[in-house]
This record gives sequence, structure tokens and C-alpha cells, in this order.
Amino acid sequence: MWTTLKQISIYEADRIKEAIVAQLIRDLREAKWHSRQPVILRAEVRVEGLDALSWLCAQRLGSRGYWSDRDDHFELAGVGRADVITGDSGVDYRVLMGMLHDRIATARGNVRYLGGLRFSMDGPKEEAWDPFKAYRFILPRFEVVTRNSTTTFACNMLASENLKTIEADLSALAFSETDPDIRLPAPVARHDHPDQEGWVANVEASLDSFEPGKYEKVVLARKATFEFNEPLNAAVLLRSLKEDTSQCFHFCFQPASGAAFVGASPERLYRRDRDLIRTEAIAGSRPRGISPEEDQAFSRELSRSEKELREHRYVVRDIRKSLMRFCSVLDADEKPSVLKLSRCQHLVTIFRGKLRQGVKDADLLETLHPTPAVGGWPTARALQEIASLEPFDRGWYAGPVGWIGKDAAQFVVGIRSGLVEGTRLHLFSGAGIVDGSTPEKEWDEIENKISDFVAVLTLA
Repeated sequence: MWTTLKQISIYEADRIKEAIVAQLIRDLREAKWHSRQPVILRAEVRVEGLDALSWLCAQRLGSRGYWSDRDDHFELAGVGRADVITGDSGVDYRVLMGMLHDRIATARGNVRYLGGLRFSMDGPKEEAWDPFKAYRFILPRFEVVTRNSTTTFACNMLASENLKTIEADLSALAFSETDPDIRLPAPVARHDHPDQEGWVANVEASLDSFEPGKYEKVVLARKATFEFNEPLNAAVLLRSLKEDTSQCFHFCFQPASGAAFVGASPERLYRRDRDLIRTEAIAGSRPRGISPEEDQAFSRELSRSEKELREHRYVVRDIRKSLMRFCSVLDADEKPSVLKLSRCQHLVTIFRGKLRQGVKDADLLETLHPTPAVGGWPTARALQEIASLEPFDRGWYAGPVGWIGKDAAQFVVGIRSGLVEGTRLHLFSGAGIVDGSTPEKEWDEIENKISDFVAVLTLA
């Protein structure tokens, strides 16, 4: 239920908390118990002067989540957990999405589960990814949501929970009108996996294995590990990253203290609003120029490059083929445009469609992930090559991350991302290897892609 308190402000923390508790008490009296699914209650108040990301940085609870859309019209910061759906074995998309939608259907209010999945369920798993499991979707206990310039503070609880527990957690929350003065430490060491010699060997091995008509592209990734003398605050890292990146989806998934997956992804996997879907193909890149003239020269070079256009067409072809099965109407840009980010620019083709009756989020996830932009083409052969050559576990890197709501869902590809592991930060990025690629240029492309993170760390 939505309650509007127009006069409430961030300076009145006690009033915020009292209003939330009063709503929960009322809703608990009215809640109807469901025989199979827990009933989710949600209390909300509008708060003036509350900044979602600053609020998140100030909290002490170990579990945190954050999401903001590319255009910043929607932002959600969450702490604690009211409910979680997670598993550490192979994922059945239909079972997982079914559980999420069943839980959401019982909610009294507009709730969203934040989460994601591994890039691949196969291959060895590294301990650093253990807190994230194969998949993990969480309903935050407390949220700050900003939508179209209106900010709401919310609390989620299960009707079966003890209200005293929620009140105790609520009393521990911080509401501050100023940004918390938390700084990022400076890195003291860096290690690359693979190193440059290993990277050259991997790229050359991939090029040697190409077969005309059978194997045309593989996306190889690198991991750059930065070490610090003190633990990283993932929310502060994200805040600094967001200030320095534009035209991106920003996210943070922190299942426990000292473990967080943070990123600024330019690539939407899909956005669904009831039966309308929007997705995009992003592949092919150039750096931004120092001057407007150099920047435009890079754009022209990107738009005319036979190699980059060929790499982009693999992704466009795969997405079109996938969506034609699920859409009664499908429209796509006739030719790619250029998406300009802070330090990179990419070829992008936008798709818009209307889903056929009965198409579920499980169908879309299973079909669209992984795209040739993060796997390769043909997909099965490319994934085998990735597993045999990459000397690390991708974990959630390049996997689907996002949120599920009652009538909508949005997932992005978890690229331009990093894994916080206590006093270490692992940065991941990849490059599409096609006929004509050179190891040196692809190494430089990845360096440019992780430069958003590196710039933030250098400033620290």
C-alpha cells in the first residue's frame, strides 16, 4: 500500500520509522494467510531530501543491493533481506522464475527481487564467488526508491515474521542529510590473469581454431586483481564509479560483508513491461577521443570498420533469430548507431517487440543468454573455447543481473564489472576475437573497458 506523507523529510528520522511501523501493524491485522506462499507486506512513505546511494553508503547491515537505470529515472538501494531465493546447483529457469513470480503475486505492494545468475553453470568454481551461489535473488528488508524524481522509503516483511525484529533493524538505520565521509583506499598491487604473454597465447590459439562456417567468434575475458591495505566499501566504490560513468546501468549485489559484485554495464539483456520487450545488440568498440574532432574520427572509423561491423552482425543475427520465436511484432534499427560512454563508444542496434501470449521471463533468459557479445558464435563451440582457455571463474561476470517485479522485469549483461573480495577487487572485461583480431589491440581494448574502475582507483 502506498502512503504519502508530503511533509516528511530526512531530518525527521523518527517520523519515518514511526510511519513505517504503523503501516505494518495495520497490514498485519488485515493480512490473509496463503496456504503455500509467504505473504509479503510492504510499508512505504515518501521522504524529501533522501539520496538513495548516499543512504546506502551510510548503512552498516552486511547485505546490500543497488540498481539504477541508464537514464536514472529509476533507482533502488536496499539493505538487509526480507526474503531470498538462492541455489548452488544447475538452474532451471522455469522453476526459478516460477518461484519468484509466485512470491511476488502474494505481495501487498510493488515489490522487486534483485539478483543475478552465473555466466555458466559448468566448469570449476572459485571460492570468491561462493556467497553469490549459482543464482541469488533477494527482496531487501529496507529500500530507498527514486522514480521520476519522487523518493520513497520502504520496508518489506513476511506476514509470518515478528514485528519486534523489524523494529530493531529499523532503529539501527542511519538517515543523514549529508554524504558520509567514506573514502576509497588506494591500490597497492595489481595482477593480471592471464598476463600479456598468456593473453597472446590465448588469442592466437582461438584464431588458429577458427573454421569457416563453423566457428567465427569467441569472446575471451581477462581478470585484473587489485590489492588494498584495507577492505573496500562496495557502496562507496559504486558511488565513485557512477559519478564517472554515463549511459550505463549501475548495480551492486552484496550478499554479505566483504563480498560484492559491482558494475556499470552499458548492455541491456532485455526489459519487459507486461507483453512489451526491448533489447539491444552491442558489439564493436573504439575509445573516446580527447578532442571533439578525434572523437568523431573514432566514431566514423567504428561505423565503417568491416571487422567491427561483422562482429556486431553476429549479435544482431542471434538476437533477431531468438526473438522471432517469441514476438508477434518485432522491429529493429535498420543500421547500428553509436553509443557513447565515458571512455568507450560502441555499435548498438535497438530491438522492440510485442511478446506472444504465454511467453515467460524464463523463455527470454534461457534464449537470450549468453549473447554472442559475451560468448561468441556459434555459442556452444565458443563456450567450450572459453572454458578451456580462461584461467579463472567468470562467476556472475557477463551473466544476467537485474530485477523481477509484478508486471515487469529488467536484466542487463553483467559486464564492466568487478568482484569485491575483502581487500581485493577483481575487474573483468572481454574482447570479441574474430578473423582479423590481434592480441595487442584486444589487450588495449580491455584496458580501455576497465579504465572506468581504474580511474576511480587512481583518484583514490
